[in-house]
Amino acid sequence: RSCCRWGAQHAGARELAALYSPGKRLQEWCSVILCFSLIAHNLVHLLLLARWEHTPLVIVGVVAGALIADFLSGLVHWGADTWGSVELPIVGKAFIRPFREHHIDPTAITRHDFIETNGDNCLVTLLPLLNMAYKFRTHSPEALEQLYPWECFVFCLIIFGTFTNQIHKWSHTYFGLPRWVTLLQDWHVILPRKHHRIHHVSPHETYFCITTGWLNYPLEKIGFWRRLEDLIQGLTGEKPRADDMKWAQKIK
Repeated sequence: RSCCRWGAQHAGARELAALYSPGKRLQEWCSVILCFSLIAHNLVHLLLLARWEHTPLVIVGVVAGALIADFLSGLVHWGADTWGSVELPIVGKAFIRPFREHHIDPTAITRHDFIETNGDNCLVTLLPLLNMAYKFRTHSPEALEQLYPWECFVFCLIIFGTFTNQIHKWSHTYFGLPRWVTLLQDWHVILPRKHHRIHHVSPHETYFCITTGWLNYPLEKIGFWRRLEDLIQGLTGEKPRADDMKWAQKIK
């Protein structure tokens, strides 16, 4: 008896890929269109309000936005990899399914188009984008001047969050990447390909941060994810990555 260890021909990968529905596709299209419309709207307003004296705080905001986005990407990635099930109502097939598919067919993400790759992240960032657009619509110029550094930080956090899965896709793409993407990876501005390979060593229990990857080493050194898993397992009795292993072991 033989079976594929991983890849598109793995029985679990085929079953999970078949769960991608037309309704899910519609949600992704709507999320992407709304998200990028709001990004463009808010960016124009930020540029119109820009002043040279804002530069130091804006730089701090960019770095802070990247760090927090990296941590949040790790938290979401860890949560979806480690807990829950594809059988859960609503969130199972819509949001946990791609994480299960990714571990048994890591290159599937490279075959996803822009909409499938980024639809869920765009959905998550819609609320803060709408809130920012509302402020630009209702606040006075003086109030916006005071809020400017904060709004730049929030905007950078949103941008990094929106493009996290695109960055993740690039970390699995070894041919045909634009030169500017490989330079950003080489400089570790975004998640490098070699760095992300560490996560894909079974049982996929480390290096969860996938925006920049800056926080992976320090979080691993302090045992952050293991301690969190031990705490949750002690409180609930649930075993980490049980559903992930179930799909990985499917043979027909």
